[in-house]
Amino acid sequence: MAEPAARLCCLGWDFSTQQVKVVAVDAAMNVFYEDSVHFDRDLPEFGTQGGVHVHQDGLTVTSPVLMWVQALDILLEKMRASGFDFSRVLALSGAGQQHGSIYWKAGASRVLTSLSPDLPLHEQLQACFSIHDCPVWMDSSTTAQCRQLEAAVGGAQALSCLTGSRAYERFTGNQIAKIYQQNPEAYSHTERISLVSSFAASLFLGSYCPIDYSDGSGMNLLQIQDKVWAQACLGACAPHLEEKLGPPVPSCSVVGPVSSYYVQRYGFPSGCKVVAFTGDNPASLAGMRLEEGDIAISLGTSDTLFLWLQEPTPALEGHIFCSPVDPRHYMALLCFKNGSLMREKIRDESASGSWSEFSKALRSTEMGNGGNLGFYFDVKEITPEMIGRHRFSPENREVPAFPADVEIRALIEGQFLAKRIHAEGLGYRVLPKTKILATGGASHNGDILQVLADVFGAPVYVIDTANSACVGSAYRAFHGLAAGTGVPFSEVVKFAPSPRLAATPSPGAAQVRGHQNLLIAFAL
Repeated sequence: MAEPAARLCCLGWDFSTQQVKVVAVDAAMNVFYEDSVHFDRDLPEFGTQGGVHVHQDGLTVTSPVLMWVQALDILLEKMRASGFDFSRVLALSGAGQQHGSIYWKAGASRVLTSLSPDLPLHEQLQACFSIHDCPVWMDSSTTAQCRQLEAAVGGAQALSCLTGSRAYERFTGNQIAKIYQQNPEAYSHTERISLVSSFAASLFLGSYCPIDYSDGSGMNLLQIQDKVWAQACLGACAPHLEEKLGPPVPSCSVVGPVSSYYVQRYGFPSGCKVVAFTGDNPASLAGMRLEEGDIAISLGTSDTLFLWLQEPTPALEGHIFCSPVDPRHYMALLCFKNGSLMREKIRDESASGSWSEFSKALRSTEMGNGGNLGFYFDVKEITPEMIGRHRFSPENREVPAFPADVEIRALIEGQFLAKRIHAEGLGYRVLPKTKILATGGASHNGDILQVLADVFGAPVYVIDTANSACVGSAYRAFHGLAAGTGVPFSEVVKFAPSPRLAATPSPGAAQVRGHQNLLIAFAL
């Protein structure tokens, strides 16, 4: 799909688990071009399933780095074949799946800076990586390294206060420590370590791109307050690590002009700017245009919360990242495994498999559920670390069952109450201007959204986030162009499509929340 002539734009890229995607957004914040390359389908020679290789131990999960490079080649060629006018691109930015890491071999920087426009990237970068299959976010093989890191800094809470999270197997510092311990030769031959985001940016820059603050705070290595590498963490993971990572930079940084390779091969303007790439979760926050005090809730297979925080309180649950759009602020991420599948189970058990009956039960029961409270974890939950179904009567006694309509409200109120409690534990507070942005399958149910508004005491909006990381990356490219003038992100994206108001708190909701707080203090 070719764009109208003379439409100046920014590109947003997303190097995700299963595909590479791109969107073009014009100055009026309209998406007018999008395309993708799917790894399993379009690059079957790499033998991935879901974009990854799961190893025999069932814990080690990697992706071939040259697959990502070749996917970029294919996507750029698809854009050119469609008639896309690269000369109109003012800037580009992007996102990468968080926690993946890439290991550039000694001498790779010379190759990056001298790319021939006559050849595709993947043919020129074949020998540039000391590790060809790189660990990604699904990897969970570094438990020993996690415990070593926590011990080195004084425990899990101390590490969380320093880096925003306790040690997690997928986090990059622990992945680097495993590679250093198990493959020291490859580590010694590595001159630079990138995240997926900074690796992708390096391909466009033609030189090593720095890691940005926001994605960097998902590594267990960055001091989130001071925005510098934590020396104790670096030392606990591997030697000479700081020089292999390079200094981190603010997420809105213009890291340089696009490489001459793209100017000569595709017709990008030589003045096209590359804005630091970031992680897919921070990029999604930008795509949903969260502002101070806002919360985004994705109601999918897992339920995920994104929070905008001024003063974070790092905890043993959840993650604190530096904000991708405001270097003074932070974002938090909480993930809950028992999401839509749990809702569907209770629908089947208590509403004859009917969403209509499920909604009717929510409408027919009162806020606060008469003091009946339930928490439903059919699979072991992440936040909190619990399993089982736990029902409490108004007298705070655990009971074996509820009537069907009470069960349905107990499930939905319990899910949202738990989210609010854990969000507040990370420093979240509802402000007068707070809004909740709801996405995912359950966001289409107005009765569920009404409970969400009542529990959080804030209006709920729905927004189309089909390509939120990609679109957020394009928004961030525009912001990068303006950031040097001090223009806030919200001003840059003010003309973007607005979310739709779906629910406002019911009268009396605040009083019910106060009573529920007393019940939760006992129950959880």
